[in-house]
Amino acid sequence: MNLDKSGACSVLAAIHCINELKQPINVVGCLALAENIIGKECYKPSDVLTSYNGKTVEVVNTDAEGRLCLIDAITHVQRHYKPKIVVDIATLTGACGVALGLDTAGLFTNDEKLAETLLKCSSHVNERLWRLPILPEHVKAVKGSVADLRNSGTRYGGACSAAAFLKEFVEGETKWAHLDIAGPGMKSYSGSKLALGTGFGTQLMVDLAKSLMN
Repeated sequence: MNLDKSGACSVLAAIHCINELKQPINVVGCLALAENIIGKECYKPSDVLTSYNGKTVEVVNTDAEGRLCLIDAITHVQRHYKPKIVVDIATLTGACGVALGLDTAGLFTNDEKLAETLLKCSSHVNERLWRLPILPEHVKAVKGSVADLRNSGTRYGGACSAAAFLKEFVEGETKWAHLDIAGPGMKSYSGSKLALGTGFGTQLMVDLAKSLMN
């Protein structure tokens, strides 16, 4: 789990760097932090949880835990800060790493202009993104039977169904993007058992902030 905090680390580093720019832009960094450990109050398969925004979620996969923190962070930011743009970044799914490899992050978004901007920033800083879809079947995969939603879909298109789950918590006209950095954020090198955090996404988000200033 040490490297599963890579998204939060990138947000923290990006906020530090953006602050150093001393430019007139309002940016909020939100870190969804939780202890991932066995205990008597831990959730269990088939539990139904109520999210911060009121939607209920059936736990069908206890390993899909990070997104349960992330959805509440997304809601918190929208309701307390009213942002025009929300970009979340997380080592969300191994499926994205399987699909794109260790050097490319998945990009999901509900806004074409934001997609274009992020892809340009990606090229500027050499932190590669590849856009992936959220299709009706991905949305259907996370619809619940005993709750509003399931916290995981099927094994097929796992990165896309995970993004569809997050999108359920985007409110109103908020422009939103999700960066799945499971591959490049926690890269393992062949011939070594050592996995290293890379800071992937930090430069990308700083460049995004610069582009929004302009």
